[in-house]
Parts: sequence; structure tokens; C-alpha cells
Amino acid sequence: MTILETLRRGRKAVYVVVLALLCACLLADYVPPISALAKGVTPPVALSLGLAFALVCGQAYPAFNRKVSKYLLQYSVVGLGFGMNLEASLASGKEGMGFTIVSVAGTMLLGMLVGRKLLGVDRDTAYLISSGTAICGGSAIAAVGPVLKAKDEAMSVSLATIFVLNAIALFIFPPIGQALGLTQQQFGTWAAIAIHDTSSVVGSGAAFGEEALAVATTIKLTRALWIIPLALVTSVIFKTEGKKISIPWFILFFIAAIVLNTYALDGVPQLGQAIAGLARKGLIVTMFFIGAALSVDTLKAVGVRPLLQGVLLWIVISLGSLAYILNF
Repeated sequence: MTILETLRRGRKAVYVVVLALLCACLLADYVPPISALAKGVTPPVALSLGLAFALVCGQAYPAFNRKVSKYLLQYSVVGLGFGMNLEASLASGKEGMGFTIVSVAGTMLLGMLVGRKLLGVDRDTAYLISSGTAICGGSAIAAVGPVLKAKDEAMSVSLATIFVLNAIALFIFPPIGQALGLTQQQFGTWAAIAIHDTSSVVGSGAAFGEEALAVATTIKLTRALWIIPLALVTSVIFKTEGKKISIPWFILFFIAAIVLNTYALDGVPQLGQAIAGLARKGLIVTMFFIGAALSVDTLKAVGVRPLLQGVLLWIVISLGSLAYILNF
């Protein structure tokens, strides 16, 4: 029996060991003699561990990964709100708001043009990929899919396309931002607009710096609110009345956390910082769960044309938003 076969057979045990070691390293931050261990565990490192596990060992507890990553991300985002000041967050994020509104509509139109006319991707898949790119990745696809009455195949391909691009973004955006000499404000705005999922936006912002994290999170969650009008517009365009719209309630809790931290916990900043610190650790663990949820079958399901639509649309949005940020 080869080492690979042994790892695949014992993948559940390997999964538990890797996850336990990851959490132990993060908790070492609270033990001064070994706190250096925590500094080496960043969102890209955690995602890499998850991806390596999934590709080498296969999936272990796939349902657990999907469920826990979804809710832990939401709790972590809310927790990050306790590390932010309302006035400072609004001041740092307002510059990207106007462009966010324009880019959402532009991305949807361009995405359908590229997907349907240029590449011949089926209507539902093209629309879902455009929605995920325009707003907030998998969350937008999950919200719009039922309204669109999309088939499971279209949902899977769209989610897989966005997932692959998100994994790439988490690795390449911080180095690109550093190479271009972007400020914390500029990088946070760029990441929020050009990266799909909230998880990768927050992860990239955290890797770049504290201010970038605050700016990226604020703008991205404001952008995520567009899920609601997009779902309503979708129901009108495709005449899908009576379909339930998934409202991202955690965004409202994130706002409430910022308000609470600004006005109620102003005298005890240590409490807000402690909660935000735990939230960052939760985000890192979330990256592992997301990576571990990947499978070879998922990659195969993407196909060339949907992936090409996603890549072309992503390049246009990334370069367009970067040009805007550098010149305005």
C-alpha cells in the first residue's frame, strides 16, 4: 500500500489531526512563549492546508465543511465589527461606494455579453457567474439561483468557478498590491470590488494590513446588500414570482457590532479588540474548511467555457477597478 493510499484511507483521522494542529497554533497566540507560532498561520496558509488535504487525501466530512464554513464565516465577520469604529469605517469606505454601484450593474451586463454571446455559456450559468462576480460570490449565487429556477448543474458549475477564482485571488492579490505600492485604503477598496466571496476579501485584507481589512470588509458587505435588489430584478426579468429571497442577515449584525463597539464599548476597547481577535482566528479556520471542501470532481465540473467567462470577467473587473482606484 502506497503512502497516498494510506492517507486516503485514513483521511478522516488526518483531517482531525490537521485541524487540531491548526487550532492549537492559533491559540498559541495567547501563550507568550510560543505566540510566534500563531503569526505563521495566515489565511493563505490555512487555505493551502485545506486545498492540499482535499487534493491529496480526498474529502472528509464534506457536509460538515460546507455548513461550518458558512456559519463560522458569518460569525467571524460579525466579530470583526467589534474591532471597528463606525465613523472611521464610513470615512474609509465611502470612496468605494459610488464605484461599487456602477460596477455591479456593469459587471452583470458585461458578464451576460461575454458568457452568452461570446462564449455560448447557457443562460442560467452565465447569469449566476455574472451575479457572483458582481456582488459577493457564492452568497449571491445561492440567493439568485432559486429565484432564477437554476438547475443543480448550473449552480454547481457556477459555484465551482467562483470558488477556484477566489482561491487564486487570496494568494495573488496581496503580493500584487505590495508590488504596486498600494496604500491600505487603495488595496482594501480594490479587494472588495475585484474579489468575489466575502471570505477571500476579508482574508486578503487581513493579509495586507489592519486598515485594508477594515476598508475591504465595510465596502464588501455594503456591496453584498445588493443581493436583495438583484434577486428582485431577477424575478422580474425571468418572471419567477413567489420565490424566496435569501437575505444576508449577518451583514446587519456586522453593522450592529460596529455601532455597539463605537458607542457602548468605547470605554473598554480591550473587549472589542479581544472579540475581533477571536474573529480573525475564526476566519483563518474558515479558510481551511473552504479549502478542504474542494474536490477533483468539482474542478472537472467547471468546464472550459464557464471558467473562461469567469476569468475574463474577473480580469476586466480587476483591471478596471484598479485603474479607477489609482486615478481617482
